[in-house]
Amino acid sequence: MKLAKLAVAAIALAAAGSAHAFGIGVRAGTTGLGADVAFRVAPTLSARLGYSKLDWNLDTSTDAVEYDGKLKLSGVNAFLDFSPLGPFRLTGGFIFGDNQYDVTASRSGGTLHGTVEPGRSAAPYLGIGYGNVSGLGVNFYTDVGIAFHGSPKVSLRATCPGSLSPAQCTSLQNEAAAERVRLEDKLKKYKYYPVVNIGLTIGF
Repeated sequence: MKLAKLAVAAIALAAAGSAHAFGIGVRAGTTGLGADVAFRVAPTLSARLGYSKLDWNLDTSTDAVEYDGKLKLSGVNAFLDFSPLGPFRLTGGFIFGDNQYDVTASRSGGTLHGTVEPGRSAAPYLGIGYGNVSGLGVNFYTDVGIAFHGSPKVSLRATCPGSLSPAQCTSLQNEAAAERVRLEDKLKKYKYYPVVNIGLTIGF
């Protein structure tokens, strides 16, 4: 995490110290609605900082339980855009996320409540794209890549109403412990999050 923060600071200082062009952009995609600012720091290199947010109802299930889910994404990106071939580019950097996936399910007279968080709060990002936010005039830009969030971590607890006996409550809590493992296994494929965004930029 410390290394990632240093990377953001280095990008910001490089952009402020040697900017040749500046642009702002708005975008939408799998990271939600977002905006970027970018500075050209060399003829084929730009530094880009941005923010995006997404709230999305997304249900899931294991072999035993069906969950109502809500995905909450909130992230700051710090990227370097390398454009050796005109508008086509390579992009690398980090996405610093405050992301979580909340799930609930009715079970055995009680309720299961869970929170899923990514393995990394600073996810390395690698992708390709077309168009630069720091380009002059009004332009189209897009990003396609992968954020490496790491294997999700699941916390799951059981809520027992007063109508349940102590034995029934213990059984529900034991089920929650077993179900946490099943849910974590179900969601482990999401350690790689696909990023697809499209937007418009105005450069100066």
